[in-house]
Amino acid sequence: MTFGTWCRTLRANRFGLSWRYRSRALRVSVRSLLNSCYARREERAFGADIDAVKPPTPLFVLGHWRSGTTFLKNLMTCDPQFAFPTLYEVLFPDTFLLTEDRRGGLARWLVPRLRDTRGIDDMAMGYQVPGEDEFALACTSRCSPYLMWCFPKNERRYEQYLTFEGVPEADLSRWKAAFVRFVKKLALRHGLNAESPSPRSLVLKSPPHTARIRLLLDLFPEARFVHVHRHPYEVFHSTRRTQHVMTEAGRFQKGRGPEEDAGIIRRYQALHEAYFEQRGLIASGRLYEVSLNDLERDPAAQIRAIYETLGLGGLDQALPAVREHVASLAGYRKRTYPELSADLKDRLRVAWRQSFETWGYSSA
Repeated sequence: MTFGTWCRTLRANRFGLSWRYRSRALRVSVRSLLNSCYARREERAFGADIDAVKPPTPLFVLGHWRSGTTFLKNLMTCDPQFAFPTLYEVLFPDTFLLTEDRRGGLARWLVPRLRDTRGIDDMAMGYQVPGEDEFALACTSRCSPYLMWCFPKNERRYEQYLTFEGVPEADLSRWKAAFVRFVKKLALRHGLNAESPSPRSLVLKSPPHTARIRLLLDLFPEARFVHVHRHPYEVFHSTRRTQHVMTEAGRFQKGRGPEEDAGIIRRYQALHEAYFEQRGLIASGRLYEVSLNDLERDPAAQIRAIYETLGLGGLDQALPAVREHVASLAGYRKRTYPELSADLKDRLRVAWRQSFETWGYSSA
């Protein structure tokens, strides 16, 4: 965040920082001042170009956290016709045009939690891997459920930005403006031009977007979507770990955190209710749904089906790169989890019934 955005975030949380995390907050404050300096320089250098760029319509990868969205996005971006925001670009959204080439190799020390793997699983990590645009929107608009990991006492405030139902119009407008500007900056950075005879496209992946189809179509009416789903019990286990890791990595407050089971159940339900309600807004031939099981069993076949359903060209060029990427994951092993309790399974069957029934997952 820039210094001004960081101050507004603190004010929204009534400066409620726990003493245990004051040093973390101080480091963020110092870095935000540096970010502000770079952001002003970037605006002077690139502001006019950002305003003038006409980005191509993005392709959105949708799905709940831990459903396979990262795997799917990595497969899609094997194809050189697709660009994607790097991890650096989503973590430094206000400054990457000016700083990525010069600071990308030096920035690792600024994010101590960035290691060779993600922490929540064994997927490879680094500043040039595909990043999740929700982090950029959290840093620029302040309207993101991801800020609940930083301020868990204000969990319900940030949770409303999952669907944007009932949020103040000012917040929604700020989020839309931040999103469009970020996409324009990505287009400028990666040489994307909607007016090119054969425009390269942009792939964006953010689990919260699964609940925002109506908003995404307002901004990008011709957008295409790929949705990946996974057995709800597996999603619950993995999301529980993710919430714990992310909260401990980013929190500024002690006490109850959004890793609790009730919050996971509530957010999954809200996200999927919104998805099932809004997916009918997507025009025919612009949405493909796939299960993670099918994607893992035959990635090339599913990529072929995605390209054919969405009317994408370049399949013959993409498939060799997809197969090479899959071969590189031969040693990857998923985490294993214990059996859920009977009581917890009962809660999930009731709250997540629509997902079990729609995708045919066993609730036994």
